[in-house]
Amino acid sequence: MKDSNPSSSSSRTEPIAQNLIKLISNLCFSLFVFSVLIFTVIAITYQPPDPWLQSAPALTNLFTQSENATFQIDTSIIKTGEDLSPSPQDPPLPLLPPAAVPAVTEAVIEKEERVFNSTPSRPDCDDLRSGTLNCSDPRVLIAVQRFNLRAFKSISFFEYQPPVNGSAPGECDVAWRFRNKREKSWRKYRDFRRFRIGVADDCKYKVIHAGGWHSGTNARRNSTRIGARNGKGKTVPRITKPNRDDEINDTIPVLGSESSFRNGKYLYYSRGGDYCKGMNHYLWSLLCGLGEAMYLNRTFVMDLSLCLAATYNPSNKDEEGKDFRYYFDFEHLKEVTSIVEEGEFLRDWKKWDKTHVKKKKVPVRKVVTHKVTPLQLKKDKSSIIWRQFDAPEPENYWYRVCEGQAANYIQRPWHALWKSKRLMNIVTEISGRLDWDFDALHVVRGEKAQNKELWPHLDSDTSPDALLEKLKGMIQPRRNLYIATNEPFYNYFDKLRSNFEVRLLDDYKELWGNTSEWYNGTSLLNNGKPVEFDGYMRVAVDTEVFYRGKTRVETFYNLTKDCKDGVNTC
Repeated sequence: MKDSNPSSSSSRTEPIAQNLIKLISNLCFSLFVFSVLIFTVIAITYQPPDPWLQSAPALTNLFTQSENATFQIDTSIIKTGEDLSPSPQDPPLPLLPPAAVPAVTEAVIEKEERVFNSTPSRPDCDDLRSGTLNCSDPRVLIAVQRFNLRAFKSISFFEYQPPVNGSAPGECDVAWRFRNKREKSWRKYRDFRRFRIGVADDCKYKVIHAGGWHSGTNARRNSTRIGARNGKGKTVPRITKPNRDDEINDTIPVLGSESSFRNGKYLYYSRGGDYCKGMNHYLWSLLCGLGEAMYLNRTFVMDLSLCLAATYNPSNKDEEGKDFRYYFDFEHLKEVTSIVEEGEFLRDWKKWDKTHVKKKKVPVRKVVTHKVTPLQLKKDKSSIIWRQFDAPEPENYWYRVCEGQAANYIQRPWHALWKSKRLMNIVTEISGRLDWDFDALHVVRGEKAQNKELWPHLDSDTSPDALLEKLKGMIQPRRNLYIATNEPFYNYFDKLRSNFEVRLLDDYKELWGNTSEWYNGTSLLNNGKPVEFDGYMRVAVDTEVFYRGKTRVETFYNLTKDCKDGVNTC
């Protein structure tokens, strides 16, 4: 009996040891599998930062949490491609055209000067002082170029035109193209000024006096009368006005022949719940559609007709029939993406979609839910993929297509979206009249100032007395001060005029009045009917002029301790 006990004890302990080893190995294997699972989930769900102010998930949350799943309207506007720098994960944005003209720098001027000094027939110093000024003398242009580089350090200058005679002896008018250094687009603007030229002690020409913005009227480009296609495909004669930007090309691209239509691949979004929502919501959705089209290597069918949300309109009502080209640069969009206008597309589709012995209807794939992902459509051979957004809100928002896994491979083409050059011409005109030497103040008031529950101090912190006291320590007296604001009363800032040269947007109403370049251009797009300079346009211009100020004072960062989005949101 005694001999049997050890054997029995050994037989009982051996399975326990084996079970313990198995338990530990199973636990380690489970831990390994769990780690792999976590890593896989992170790899699938991770996406690089979106080249905007927030990541895509944060913006999606903002949509779905806000009332009616839209952005809450603020007094600032969405940033577009010319305001953005690429993140390290993003490919570099195309900031320069293929054949970019280099800016005029001091090195370029010195090279021009060396070439001129090498010519044996140049006039001597006594002849310069005693003779009549010859504006075509290359040294006059060199003097103007040097003056501009010293006077306007925030500007890059391009393509000077040969100087011409001014209105009096000793004066020359010069025209050039330029771009603000803070602007990341390759668009250029035009200025022409009058200069009084003298001779310096070193026998070189110098600028004695420079005229203001657009003062050199003799160097102004001659305007010509040309025709253009309007939104309905009709040719409309363009109104001839001086100082018009002929470089704006708003024309609608034409598809062409039946073979080109049938050989094309199109992505067509029907109008969804995004219509009449805020502009930020609209752009977030539009860029989703453009991003999907680029991913599928298809041409995006674009509806140029917008509905401007009530928030931007004095009538406080949604206004349909607004043209995309009023607000954004359609020419640039055409250059960097493949798009076709909806009306042109539907006309051709109807025209070529005929039953014939030798011809079949254009192949169409209808997609009735956003849950069909772009990845599932990647290999579809249909000529037209037609996404239909007929579900109730928020299931009928375009941006839903880019949610979930789609966000990992759909990149919104922010670089394709620039502000309208017509609006930017107004921005440039205002900045030019201030000689690019001004400070800027952004004052948010309106409904926020009246809502003491969310913004308890905003009203008092933006009162004229508080503003004057605050600005005294931030801006030099008698400086040009541009105030970007949603305050409706023009005289609200009169107290600041005792210390500063105050300018408001309404001081420049003639820039969108019925004799302006903007008025003529937008009327052309609207079949000859006048276009209202609406609230979104005002905010766009206000914001861009503010960006160009040398010292910029913000409401929620400099003037008040209230949070931008209300109490406890800082």
